[in-house]
Amino acid sequence: MALLTRDAEEKIVNLLLSEGLADISLVSAIKQQADSEGKSPLAELINRKLISDDMVARATAAIIGVPYVELKNITLDQDTLSRIPAEASSRVMAVPLGEKDGMLNIAMLDVTNVQATDYLSNLINQPIRVWMASERGIREMLEQYHGDFSGVKEAVRETDTEANEARSDVKTIVQDSPISKALTTILSYAAKTKASDIHIEPLENSLIIRCRIDGVLRKIMELPKTIAPALVSRIKILSNLKIDEHRVPQDGQFTVLVDDQEIDLRIAISPVTWGEQVVIRLLDKTGVSMEIEKMGMSGRALRDVLEGIKKPNGMILTSGPTGSGKSTTLYALIQQIKSEAINIVTLEDPVEYKMDGINQIQVNVDAGLTFASGLRSILRQDPDVVMVGEIRDSETAGLAVQAALTGHLVFSTLHTNSAAGILPRLLDMGIEPFLLASTLNVVIGQRLVRRITEKRDTFKSSEVETKGINAIVGDLLPKDKESVTSVSEDLGYPGLPVKNDEYYMLSKGMDSKETPGGYSGRAGLYETIVVDEDIQKTIISHATANEIMRLAKAKGTVTMRQDGVLKALSGITTLEEVNRVASDLS
Repeated sequence: MALLTRDAEEKIVNLLLSEGLADISLVSAIKQQADSEGKSPLAELINRKLISDDMVARATAAIIGVPYVELKNITLDQDTLSRIPAEASSRVMAVPLGEKDGMLNIAMLDVTNVQATDYLSNLINQPIRVWMASERGIREMLEQYHGDFSGVKEAVRETDTEANEARSDVKTIVQDSPISKALTTILSYAAKTKASDIHIEPLENSLIIRCRIDGVLRKIMELPKTIAPALVSRIKILSNLKIDEHRVPQDGQFTVLVDDQEIDLRIAISPVTWGEQVVIRLLDKTGVSMEIEKMGMSGRALRDVLEGIKKPNGMILTSGPTGSGKSTTLYALIQQIKSEAINIVTLEDPVEYKMDGINQIQVNVDAGLTFASGLRSILRQDPDVVMVGEIRDSETAGLAVQAALTGHLVFSTLHTNSAAGILPRLLDMGIEPFLLASTLNVVIGQRLVRRITEKRDTFKSSEVETKGINAIVGDLLPKDKESVTSVSEDLGYPGLPVKNDEYYMLSKGMDSKETPGGYSGRAGLYETIVVDEDIQKTIISHATANEIMRLAKAKGTVTMRQDGVLKALSGITTLEEVNRVASDLS
């Protein structure tokens, strides 16, 4: 709030009262109490949330005669934001809005601060026009400085002028160099936007930086090609990789601190046509829910899995492509059964989330500690529960099955398209069908979809959408109003609509700078197959994945695609999202 005289505050309160925006009797009582205690009546009204910050800012602008700007849901490009450095904007609570008629328009919290306006005008060496904005609005705009890549731009300038030196002597790239600051800026942006991956991709004449946010890649900047060698070399140095090796892929890792939070980074560098591509996976241990229900598993799938992990031995396997949340699901299941009475040992590459009460082992191929050799060692440590990060080869698969046969509960992941695909995949790895049939408890298939934000609109499904919904989940939906409660409880989605041929109510999130596309966060789509006697017989007969899934559906399995449509009907996600990630599934 701007520094105002008592007379100005009185005018603002009176204006709010005249507009009917505050209760007269309540305001009078608070004013009397504030005056007796020597406090600001306006500040007291704000503290008690009787009037909002936006209301006061708008009234203040009217009283002192300056234009007011509502900053809600405004997104500025980085070129505009870069007109004023992030540090200066934060210090004087002012953000640039754009240039017009040779003047830079600036939104400020305290437009009466002449020193601040003179400082900004001198800083940018240009006349400015000041607009009044609320504190909330200014702070929302300051958040956009997550994309302030001034450090990157400085690195580009220095690298352009010293390109040859940067290439010939990469060992001189030290912690406080422009390249290091550029990398720090990119990593900080990715962490604050909750990106899961950063892609640094060389083209013929430029370098593209993209981030995967909520499962979707977004281009965040394009840099001159000259910065590529120094930037890749800095990443190699931090990852303890060979900086002079450009012909073969290299993998590494290191840890960074962002806002006092540790984030592990997995690095994959590969030679491509125009240089070296770098993919950085961010493993943020703080922002992940370890509760299986909050991750999106519900209804039949949840009941199947919870029954499967109650057994003292056997295997629980998850499947899906890279980045589908398989490891997070395993951690959530481990969290469910964790107890002082059992010994849980994990073998991971890398250890993504450190958990108390669990013995976690990091794979180290260079030292000879592979999944297979590590699993042999684990079985000599008297474990009750074993988690193997991934079954990658026949040897690891065989050892995992043997562990399940000898009285251990084994958790692991495979890369297959569906839950049913796990079974033929293990047979291809040389596991005998009768061993699979007797050791598997539950197999899980999963994908991740973006969640609709809380601010949303509802609409009626089109004729095409209605037909699609009926075709996919028509047999699952309640047939009449009397069965809504029982069917909804069985499937785990309260208030499902009755099957009809006209339309269904769907939701779509409101697009904003914080929630691009109307999405925020992700939820899992799940399908589970309980390996009972009938499924065991199909495994022994070398049935295909399609045959196994047909039998599982007949026994009540809800497929990932069906789970996605149910989530769309429940307002968790959209049909577009379900089609994006699960259109290839039955």
